[in-house]
Amino acid sequence: MKTVGIGFYWNDLKVGDRFRTLNRTITEPDIVNFIGVTGMLETLFTDLSFGQEHGVIKGRVAPAALVYTMIEGLLCQATMQTTGLALLEIEKKVLNPVFAGDTIHAEVEVTAVRQTSKGNRGIVTTQNNVIVSARDKVAITYRAVRMMAGRPDHPA
Repeated sequence: MKTVGIGFYWNDLKVGDRFRTLNRTITEPDIVNFIGVTGMLETLFTDLSFGQEHGVIKGRVAPAALVYTMIEGLLCQATMQTTGLALLEIEKKVLNPVFAGDTIHAEVEVTAVRQTSKGNRGIVTTQNNVIVSARDKVAITYRAVRMMAGRPDHPA
């Protein structure tokens, strides 16, 4: 019987492949739970009057780490379930804020693929742009290098 939900194998990807994740709306509970579990109790995230009083970002801003990890969750579910072996490197830039109520998705491009010297594994590099859908703005851009499993010799 065929198993459904398995992610991409490294040897199924090629440089130039592009895809988009599903959308995810950032909610107030997402922000509260994230700052609570991580200890990111920065005033910007915990005091809703801070932005108005200090003239900085106005609105319920989401920590960039929350936004990035939500995209990683979408990618894990859709592209590397059972095939992702290790996240090796991240190079990330935060360009625009994301607020409670914003809907995000990622646009991903494969920029490098190579087999490892041992086993049926490969190194896949992607450029990931986190887009705030309603504003069509890039919130975060990051390059990820991952080790991924290769296609098995016999189907599962």
